[in-house]
Amino acid sequence: MYAQASAKIELPSYLPQHESSSVFEGAIVQPVSFFSAGAEIYAQGEKAGALYRVEFGAVRVYRLLADGRRQISAFHLAGETFGFEADASHHFFAEAINATGVRVYRTPSGMDMSRHLLPLALKGLTRAQEHLLVLGRQNAIERVAAFLVEMSERQGGLRQVELPMSRNDIGDYLGLTIETVSRVFTRLKEKGVIRLLSLRSIEILKRDTLLAMGE
Repeated sequence: MYAQASAKIELPSYLPQHESSSVFEGAIVQPVSFFSAGAEIYAQGEKAGALYRVEFGAVRVYRLLADGRRQISAFHLAGETFGFEADASHHFFAEAINATGVRVYRTPSGMDMSRHLLPLALKGLTRAQEHLLVLGRQNAIERVAAFLVEMSERQGGLRQVELPMSRNDIGDYLGLTIETVSRVFTRLKEKGVIRLLSLRSIEILKRDTLLAMGE
């Protein structure tokens, strides 16, 4: 893993909820590493064995398909942990979306961390199952609505939701084209469900409507 310095660091406008510190009990804590936008944190096939926590910024985890397309499997925001693997190698790439700080927790040789890692593994499994349910929806509006609700909940249920990822990232996560994602955002805006504050920030105006769309 390598770090890159960032000249400007923008902290999220919401306060992150750090995952249980019990996950890191006994781990070797390393200083925060800084990654610029697009910098690789680890690659598919690299040796695993460490946990990564986002201190600020955001991370996308993805795999390249045989035809060259990219499938994003997860986004990780400030306070969230990623990098857990069932075996000794990483099965995905991890990349900083914007200026990001990541703290690495390494497991001492011979130490059994299974008891601490179980909650993290179960949480990851739950999110993966929810993502599969979203991908199973045929309606693009349902997929985007469910995604926006999830992002809001992960940021404390705020009306104003930060979206550090691009529309292209969202499309690669939801199995949609960037054009479709953009059309859905415009349609939700026209219906008065959301307000587009910027390319990376929205305000949810009708939360109940958005929830109903995503169910």
